[in-house]
Amino acid sequence: MATEVKAAENGVEKKSSLSAAAGKKTSKVKKSVKTKKESKKHAEKQILVIVESPGKVKTIEKYLGPSYSVKASMGHLIDLPKSRTAIDIDHNFEPEYITVRGRAKILKELQTDAKKSCKVLLACDNDREGEAIAWHLRNAFVAKTASLPIERISFNEITPQAIKDAVLNPRVIDESKVSAQKARRVLDRLVGYNLSPLLWKKVKNGLSAGRVQSVALRLICEREKEVESFIPDEYWTLEADIKAGKTVYTAQLVLWNNNKPELKNENEVKAIIEKIKDKECIVSDIRETDKTIRPKAPFTTSQLQQTAANRLGFTSRKTMQVAQQLYEGASIGSSRVGLITYMRTDSVRISTTAIEDVRSWLGKNYPKELPEKPVEYTVGKNAQDAHEAIRPTYTEYTPDSVKEYLTKDQFRLYSIIWERFVSCQMNNAKSRTVSVDIKVTAGDEEGLFRVSGSKMLEKGFYKVIKLLSSRDENKSSYPLLKTGDTVIVDKFYSEQHFTQGPARYSDASIVRTLEEKGIGRPSTYASIISVLLDRYYVTRSNKQLVPTVLGKLINEVLVEHFPMYVDADFTASMETKLDEVEENRVSWPQMIREFWDPFKTTVDDVSKTIESFKGTLDEPTEFSCEKCGKQMMKKLGRFGFFIACSGFPECRNTKSIPLAKCPKCTGDIVARKTKGRGKEFYGCTNYPECDFISHFKPVNQSCPKCGFFMVEKHDKKNGTHKVCINTECDYLHSTEDAE
Repeated sequence: MATEVKAAENGVEKKSSLSAAAGKKTSKVKKSVKTKKESKKHAEKQILVIVESPGKVKTIEKYLGPSYSVKASMGHLIDLPKSRTAIDIDHNFEPEYITVRGRAKILKELQTDAKKSCKVLLACDNDREGEAIAWHLRNAFVAKTASLPIERISFNEITPQAIKDAVLNPRVIDESKVSAQKARRVLDRLVGYNLSPLLWKKVKNGLSAGRVQSVALRLICEREKEVESFIPDEYWTLEADIKAGKTVYTAQLVLWNNNKPELKNENEVKAIIEKIKDKECIVSDIRETDKTIRPKAPFTTSQLQQTAANRLGFTSRKTMQVAQQLYEGASIGSSRVGLITYMRTDSVRISTTAIEDVRSWLGKNYPKELPEKPVEYTVGKNAQDAHEAIRPTYTEYTPDSVKEYLTKDQFRLYSIIWERFVSCQMNNAKSRTVSVDIKVTAGDEEGLFRVSGSKMLEKGFYKVIKLLSSRDENKSSYPLLKTGDTVIVDKFYSEQHFTQGPARYSDASIVRTLEEKGIGRPSTYASIISVLLDRYYVTRSNKQLVPTVLGKLINEVLVEHFPMYVDADFTASMETKLDEVEENRVSWPQMIREFWDPFKTTVDDVSKTIESFKGTLDEPTEFSCEKCGKQMMKKLGRFGFFIACSGFPECRNTKSIPLAKCPKCTGDIVARKTKGRGKEFYGCTNYPECDFISHFKPVNQSCPKCGFFMVEKHDKKNGTHKVCINTECDYLHSTEDAE
């Protein structure tokens, strides 16, 4: 071998001499030798690592070095075709996979890269979908290069140590997990591709129904019925300023003649005020209660989505998008690192390494708040526990230390993840609450006012809580009174309220409900909501999910004719069976067969007996088409109701439905959308001559006081309620409106 190398070197020298004799410079000879060395170096095969998202590529490449090449599959490259069912029902429901349209180039490039590599490491996400992507890629590579070594690696966080450990500990593809993904895909395809054509035939073209989304739609529609049927009741509360020396406390009337006061109108409140004003008040009782507050467990996916919705106003989709960015990696100074662990999990488990890391950090920064032993949290009964809880990869990366490297949304989401994790390994907090009862006597009648306050005795884990802290936790009002003290009632405050009915679902509450009922999994919560919004079965109003007319109609059809298949318990049982497939306890074709036979029978029977709803929602209007003069019809489209010419298809004139009369001119108020983000508002049809707009949706009702149209508003104090659009009118709806 050495002789061959020496001979090769002699050959190079001989050629160099000849070149020099021909008038070429010596520098060119050196350059030629250098080029050959570089070519030899590049000829050495690299190890190809394939991830799902391109956002991970740079981070992982930096960790692994020049011996590795990292590429992204951009998600699924091989899947079922969209144009047909593609499930062989007679042969164990075998799916017919094809290369996804528009992805053939990516697959071909990966196959070429794989052929040039000495080994392939499939580093797709460690869940069912990721395992299926790895399985399809392996099969595609083996078809081109059968002898190519292909291994599966997985990791829970994108850090140097986690990536290197994954590379050193490859595994085989989990066939059971692939079977579970295949079963879910086949199940959803059979349901969607059998129910959707039925909806096209009987309701409207272009509609679709999904296995899990239809159940979520049913929950939202049922809640809407409760909201619509609720009749608010008027009630009043009475508070008073209690003066003790120079200190004033605000107390609320909690008892009147030893009963809870039921003040139905203002006159009843005034009657009590007349009886007790100028009367002597005595502190009759003081109760102190100490409370131990335990820190909450680190985030699961559903808890993160709920907290981000409540605290940050994020939708579920936005939460997962930002979390994905934090997981894939951010440039922190000269280094690039994944800031959080994998964000799709149903477990609160924490790794030993993470426990050691956070306890070390707490020992340096909050030694007095470090428990003797690590705090443990119980994993839920239904949790798959495939991944540990969502946490920061390094505790030392505090929110403040990385703030300058993150966007505003990334910083806020990272902050609550960091706070929740670090606080979960700290000492409990302790608070003391005091309730002071103040008795006032008016003849034979007696009232009891109560003032309450609390103070923190030991802050404990609250020392690291900033963004997650609530107003109540930040308050420090502790009445300094003694039993028998005589106090003075300084002022009275009465306030009108209306009872609030059940709240519509928000992103946070629907995710919580789906999780409690065992519907869907951490990776699907955001997509369930997104699908309903994208199909316009549901809209968002004041951050609440409201079913559209189209959504209500589809739900009625499905509930009436397929009650079992849009039942929450049935859907949860199917999720459990998919888990059993993953645990290799059930054969997936057998599971599908048990579902398919009765389902197909129901579909066939319903398609013969169900009446058609097509055109039943069309209504004639008083409007005439300005283009052809024919009557305009109210029709239901994919994005709600609109007005169209009855002369269709010869005349295709359409327009928005008038929602109210403009208070400034003779025009109509219709729904409009802003440019860019497409935010909905309501404006006059005579624009630009009339510039009237409203950001609140008009309701089909005129104000009984001034005649202007009413709008629907929402706030925390009154919930969803109607008010007059006229700013000079103070009309607020009451129970009289519902009668």
